[in-house]
Amino acid sequence: MKLRIVTHLFLTGPLVHTKLGSLRGAFMTAKGKETVISSYFGVPFAKPPVGPLRLAPPQPAEAWQGVRDATKQPPMCLQAREVLLELLANFSMSVEVPEVSEDCLYLNIYTPSKPGDNSKLPVMVWIHGGGFSAASASIFDGLVLAAYQDVVVVLIQYRLGLLGFFSTGDEHAPGNYGLLDQVAALQWVQENIHSFGGDPELVTIFGESAGGVSVSLHVLSPLSSNLFRYAIAESGTAAMDAIMSPNPLPTAQYVGNTSGCDISSTKKMVDCVMQLTEEDILKIAKVCITTIHSSFHPYTLNAIFNRVLLIFQNQVFAEFVLNEYLGTSSDRIKIREGFREMMGDFFFNIPARKVSNYHRDAGAPVYMYEFQHSPSLLKKNRPSFVGCDHGDDMFFVLGYCFGRHLKVQDEFSEEENELCKTVMAYWGNFARTGSPNGPGLTKWPEYGDESEYLGIGLEQKPGKNFKGKHFDFMTQKLPQIIKEWKEGKLPTSELV
Repeated sequence: MKLRIVTHLFLTGPLVHTKLGSLRGAFMTAKGKETVISSYFGVPFAKPPVGPLRLAPPQPAEAWQGVRDATKQPPMCLQAREVLLELLANFSMSVEVPEVSEDCLYLNIYTPSKPGDNSKLPVMVWIHGGGFSAASASIFDGLVLAAYQDVVVVLIQYRLGLLGFFSTGDEHAPGNYGLLDQVAALQWVQENIHSFGGDPELVTIFGESAGGVSVSLHVLSPLSSNLFRYAIAESGTAAMDAIMSPNPLPTAQYVGNTSGCDISSTKKMVDCVMQLTEEDILKIAKVCITTIHSSFHPYTLNAIFNRVLLIFQNQVFAEFVLNEYLGTSSDRIKIREGFREMMGDFFFNIPARKVSNYHRDAGAPVYMYEFQHSPSLLKKNRPSFVGCDHGDDMFFVLGYCFGRHLKVQDEFSEEENELCKTVMAYWGNFARTGSPNGPGLTKWPEYGDESEYLGIGLEQKPGKNFKGKHFDFMTQKLPQIIKEWKEGKLPTSELV
């Protein structure tokens, strides 16, 4: 009799009641765990941002009648779908990729709690990356983390590209709609997650790349205050100046020109963008998205020099930075390794340590890590010199070793399975207590005066003075040289 009841439940799926209406989800299990997870896909947290709500802050979702089917993945926010498919292929992953639509403000929920349990589990809200122009909730999976760490996992979507971040810098298009969507999703979690067994007072936001930047921005924004307790920013922080634009108007004018809009005034430009079709916007996305293929670049000093000029916009300082990382070597391997380290420092490492310092100095507990393991299944798609790369940690944070939703081309090794468990344990502990440490884990030192961190790989190795030499150069020596040069105190000849 019990077996029949369980079978019937799996056929019908869990039923949950929220303030806005009822949802029928599905039961799922992760490899290696008997815990049954209830999943609810395509849950609306805001009105569809279409028509007059395009380029407007998100509005609260409306109630619905009857039972809403929550077993199908929601449409992705408008983006160049083929770019996402190529990205997934580069990561040796395959997953069913939904169609795109402006109507995309939905979230997915994975919970170990049964309907009516009145549990108060930690909640982990995942903000996906993708350069604020690609990806979705559907290409990620919260099942394994929920099952292995007994937490409620919420994957959110937000407007991307032009629809998420178009701004004229004035009242006609203030911008940051994608970030406001994230705030709306966090507000929805506060109001509704108790229905799914989650504790609204124990919410952790976490995300990678653009998702990490988003997390870091929410920590600083008054709009997001009181919407979460803990935050994990992976491979992205608010100190990544390269993605911030103090003057968005030139970009808006470029979009207007590309679209054939009148750009003589910001109002006319916005009125025109409001009339663009989804097809028009997708064409613009193809023009505006830049994909950097880094695997097989035959780097020359001249090519590197040109890239550094783009960052520093000053030949003198560019030469000084090149000398710091590359020296005078003409060895192509040394040049390649120096360039790789330089770009990693510019875009990720130096900003991460800056932000860690700010929060530490403000009195907040901080835990820094460097992920050091490249998944074995990715190695055949990469040159031998490529080690751990951007995004590799996601495989382990979300427990893809034990997932069923995303298919990978090869199996993870037994050591990698253990690494999955270790990383999920660190993240789960942090979501429960604000500290990643727990029984059976290598102690993760708190970030203090010695810039302590944990190297995470097949073995966990605590370290100190993260990127110390280059951090001192970028934050102390170089700014001082620039200051003295601008004041005329330092001859150019001393810089080169």
